[in-house]
Amino acid sequence: MKIDFRKAETSDAVVFIEIYNSAFYDDFLKYGECPAYGRTKEQMEQSIIDYPKFLILNEDKAVGCISCRELEEGVFEIGCLCVIPEFQGKGIGTAAMEFAKSYYKKWKKFTLVTPADKSQNVKFYTEKCGFKIEGSGMDGGVKVYKFVLER
Repeated sequence: MKIDFRKAETSDAVVFIEIYNSAFYDDFLKYGECPAYGRTKEQMEQSIIDYPKFLILNEDKAVGCISCRELEEGVFEIGCLCVIPEFQGKGIGTAAMEFAKSYYKKWKKFTLVTPADKSQNVKFYTEKCGFKIEGSGMDGGVKVYKFVLER
């Protein structure tokens, strides 16, 4: 497996919609809502502008995404880290996190939120990536954990 990353352009919006819809379909079914699922082309184009994104490529096939934005000096919020279901569990998400840490060289802290009841996400971020749970809150009707990774 050869994993590469390519910075997104707004012209990639349709590809990102396909990735997000594939990766977040189960969340949409489970929670009845998911802010990453069902976006329009215009919404995704704006998301690419607001949250710089990278396509995750396996042998030139788009299999996922990582997006981050700098909130303040050295503090980056991960807006999305997703891999389409048939490529999950193969180390791609871990490689994406390592990519982000090397790309954003001046990082001091990464933050993100994920549903509290998604044990596979909690395990991934804490055990594979070294994040700590900093607290919890609500996103719509879904309880989420707030994660932080500090140098």
